[in-house]
Amino acid sequence: MAKTSKLTQAAETIGAAMGKADRTAHKVAKAGVVAKKELAAISKQVAALQKQLQKTAKRLKSALS
Repeated sequence: MAKTSKLTQAAETIGAAMGKADRTAHKVAKAGVVAKKELAAISKQVAALQKQLQKTAKRLKSALS
């Protein structure tokens, strides 16, 4: 079996570190996409609640008048 040189060992170490960083970057990117979708859904819910609150306030005002 051939002996691995120091250069080969260094290349393996660098490749492993790059692979780990690449996997982490993909995870962060995927999490960012999910967070963006969740934020959009929350924004829609807030808008719906705001409309509902306006309607309720209008009804309450007319009931008190």
